[in-house]
Amino acid sequence: MSASIATSQTILVVGGGISGMTAALEAAECGKQVILAEKLPTLGGRTAQLYRYFPKMCHPTCGLEINLRRLKGNRNVRVLTMAEVSAISGTRGDYTATLKIAPRYVNEKCTACGDCSKAVSAEIPNPYNYGLDKMKAAYLPHGMAYPQRYVLDPSIVGTPDGEAAKAACKVGAVDLGMQEEMIELKVGAVVWATGWKPYDAAKIQPYGYDRFANVITSVEFERMCDPHGPTGGRILRPSDGKEAKNVAFIQCAGSRDENHLRHCSRICCMASLKQTQYVREAWGDDAKSTIYYIDIRAIDRFEDFYRKVQQDATVGFVKSKVAKIVQDEKTGDVVLHGVDTEGYNRYATPHDLAVLAVGMEPSIKGIKLPEDIVLDSSGFIETAGEGMFSAGCATNALDVNRAVQNATAASLRAIQVINKTAGTEAA
Repeated sequence: MSASIATSQTILVVGGGISGMTAALEAAECGKQVILAEKLPTLGGRTAQLYRYFPKMCHPTCGLEINLRRLKGNRNVRVLTMAEVSAISGTRGDYTATLKIAPRYVNEKCTACGDCSKAVSAEIPNPYNYGLDKMKAAYLPHGMAYPQRYVLDPSIVGTPDGEAAKAACKVGAVDLGMQEEMIELKVGAVVWATGWKPYDAAKIQPYGYDRFANVITSVEFERMCDPHGPTGGRILRPSDGKEAKNVAFIQCAGSRDENHLRHCSRICCMASLKQTQYVREAWGDDAKSTIYYIDIRAIDRFEDFYRKVQQDATVGFVKSKVAKIVQDEKTGDVVLHGVDTEGYNRYATPHDLAVLAVGMEPSIKGIKLPEDIVLDSSGFIETAGEGMFSAGCATNALDVNRAVQNATAASLRAIQVINKTAGTEAA
C-alpha cells in the first residue's frame, strides 16, 4: 500500500459522473484540493451515454466538453480512474480513505492512436452501448473519454492478443505487468456522487425483457438512436434488423411498484417524451409512437415540452399500466395487453418494438459505506455524517439539471468542513 497522497485539507469526491465532476470542479475552483475517484476507465457517467437532453434536445457533449476543459485546466483536481473506495474511517476533518486501483494495462504514454485495438481480434460486450454490440478488447471507452487513454480488458492479458497489442504500440504504452494497487488518502471531507443504474428489467417478468429480443430498455433505446451507437442511429428491431416505425413506450417499468422500486424516478416520463421525437426524426410522418402511462409527470419548465409532444400527430397516449407483453411468433411483433383506464377497453396492440422506461436505482450496492451513512427506503443516501455528503443521484432520483444543482450544494458543504478544519488547525 502506498503512502498517503493527500491531507486533511483535501476533499475526496467518489464518482466521476456529471455530479461528481461538478462537485470536484466547484471545490477546486474555490481553491480546494480535490481527489476525484471514478471506478470506470473514464469520467462522464451515464450523462456521457445520452444522445440528447430534454427538453431542448441538445447534445450532452457540449456540457461535458466544458467540464472536461475546466478539469484539464485546474491543477487542484487529481483524477483517479478505475478507482474504488474499499474503506473509509475517521471523523470530520480527519478521514482515511483506502482506494483500490484496478490495472488499465496502458500507461500515461498512450497517445490514443488505436494501434493496439487494430492488433487484437478478441471482442467483448460494449458497456457504453449497454452490451447491444461488441468492441475490441483493447479499446477507448468512447470518443470523449477522459483520460484519452486506451484500456486493455483483463481477459487478453497473458494471451497472444495481449502480446500483439503490446507489440503494436510504438510508444511503449501497453504495460501487461500492471497490478492492482491500494492507496491510502488523508482527506477532510467526502462527497459521495456514486450515481445511479437502470433497474434490472428482467425482474419485471410480465414484460418479457429476458425472453423477447424486441423488448428493450429506455437506456438501450437512447444508445440505439445515437449515430455513434450500435446501429449507427438507425431504429431497428434487435430480432431481425427490421425498421421499427411503430414503437411502444411503457412508463413506470418497475417504478412506483412495491414489488420493484417504490419511488418515482422522475426522469422516465420526460425520457419517453424525448424519445418519441427520435422516432419522428427517423421516420417522419410514417412514425408511430404510443406512450402507455399511469400519469405523466412533466413539471415546471417541462410542461411546454409535454404539450409540444401532445400536439405531434405521430404520438399517441394510452392511460394504462400494461399488464403483459407477448410475442407474435409469425411477425416478431410484441403485443401489449392491458386495459385503457379512461375508456375501460381491453386492448391487445401489436408494435414493432417495446421500450421499457426503467427506473433509477442507486449505484451504492456493493460499496462498503461508513456506519454513519443512513440510507432511505429506496437505498439512496439520506444522511452521510458530519463530514460526508451525498450529491446528485446518490441522494435521490434526479434529472441532470437538478443533479448538478445538488452536487454544487454538496461541494459547498464540503468546503465549509475544510475551512473549519483549517481554522481549527491554525488555532
